[in-house]
Amino acid sequence: MANNLMQLDPFNDIAHFSPLRSFEDLFKDFRLRPALGNLDAEPRIKMDVSETDQGYTVKAEIPGIKKEDVKVAVEGNQVTITAETKRETEEKKGETVVRRERYFGHQSRSFTLAHEIDDSKAVAKYQDGVLELSLPKKSGSSGAKMLTVN
Repeated sequence: MANNLMQLDPFNDIAHFSPLRSFEDLFKDFRLRPALGNLDAEPRIKMDVSETDQGYTVKAEIPGIKKEDVKVAVEGNQVTITAETKRETEEKKGETVVRRERYFGHQSRSFTLAHEIDDSKAVAKYQDGVLELSLPKKSGSSGAKMLTVN
């Protein structure tokens, strides 16, 4: 029986800067995650940004969007990508609709780069669900410009 005993240290949580850990452990067994797992959240624009001496390359995943529904705005060193999302799913058994899901909304992502962008030479291409931006660096400033997505 002596092997199953643990020493209680009432100051352990405070020493590890986690005084609420025991309180959080109370809720660990509540299985809310599977119940909420079926809810679809608004899709998030995921992206990679790389930099060279000449400029930036941005690759953003925006699957299921038409090219016409993607907008890119460049103002100085700030870039904003917006996309209108339309998604419909329908399951049928015979002629009775069992389940129908629809999502309509906007996705948006803004970020600031270390250098201002030469918006007159910036290029945006959208193909196979991936938006690729070529954003050359410049010195100086100008107003906002909307890019045409090819």
